Amino acid sequence: MSDLLRRITVNPKQCGGRPCIRGMRIRVSDVLDLFVAGLSAEQILEEMPDLEADDLKAALLYASRKLNHPVLVA
Repeated sequence: MSDLLRRITVNPKQCGGRPCIRGMRIRVSDVLDLFVAGLSAEQILEEMPDLEADDLKAALLYASRKLNHPVLVA
């Protein structure tokens, strides 16, 4: 699974430093938004032919890892 996360890149000079897919100007959030809009993986790949199936998996894994942290209650 860690190989998937190598597909996520962060460059301060690109997309405002937001996480992108393989150095392209396709943000992780763009991919997630397409899923939320109801597109299937196949439809996303049709809409964005530069993406690969593993890019979609990487975006989901990245989001999952970012959200998987303890919540501290004061």
